[in-house]
Formats: sequence, structure tokens, C-alpha cells
Amino acid sequence: MFKPVPLNLPPFPARISKKHEQYFIFDELRKKHLLLTPEEWVRQHWVSHLNKTYQYPYPLMKIEGGLQLNTLQKRSDLVIYNQKGERVLLAEFKAPSVKITEKTFEQIANYNSIYKIPLLLVSNGIEHYFCKINFDQGDFSFLKELPSFGQLDFGY
Repeated sequence: MFKPVPLNLPPFPARISKKHEQYFIFDELRKKHLLLTPEEWVRQHWVSHLNKTYQYPYPLMKIEGGLQLNTLQKRSDLVIYNQKGERVLLAEFKAPSVKITEKTFEQIANYNSIYKIPLLLVSNGIEHYFCKINFDQGDFSFLKELPSFGQLDFGY
């Protein structure tokens, strides 16, 4: 059973409940209680942080969107859209105990080969990485800080 651990993110008023010896956390986007796993703990912190700190609107966030990667059906952790319905941020979350490695970046890069999203976020709740993808140049750069929703400008 997972017990919430402190993360390198601002605290938020998580709505946690217990039923039959299992803990659940309320998901603000899906409007339902989900089994509280280490990865879900990180995801819910980030959803709140993206909204409260970076002003990404809840209605433009989508959790666990399905995508077809080769012959496999995969699920992205979080995709954020702009007001035009274009994908602007793709996030991959891991449990706090999972080290962020090259394999993690390969996973999000594989997902992004389908999505073609200009901003990537990778986090285990302790370490956070932000990347801006330049599709015209065929390269990327790491960012020190995630841009707020109002700062997004990718030439749309």
C-alpha cells in the first residue's frame, strides 16, 4: 500500500479517502476517485501545480489519452491543449522511487513521434525536466523553467 511521500512540488489540498484498506485520491480532471498509486500521487500534484502556478486551465488538460505506437496501444500521462485545440504540452510521470533515465526520455520521445508536441515535461515528483522541441530544426533544448500558459508561443 502506497503512503504519500513529500515531493519537490508545492503541496495541494489532495482529497484522499480510504475504502476497504485502499487509499484513493480525487482526480480534479476526471471528477472521480482513483486508486492512490505513487505515479498518481505525482500526476495529481502536477495537475494542481500546472493549474495554480502556471495557469494551465483544467478544461484544456487530458489525462491518459490513448495513442497507437506501432502495433501497441499506449497511454500518455497528460496532454495539454491550447484554446485552438492544438496539443502544446506532453507530460510523462513516474513514481518518486523511479529514477529518471534515458529510457524515460525515449518513452516520451516515442509518444511524441506520434503527437508532435512542442513542449515536454518529465517528472518523478522529485526531479523535473522540461524540453522544447524545434521540429523545423530537428532538435530540442532543455528549459530551466516551464513556461506559463500565457507565455506559450510556438508559432501557431
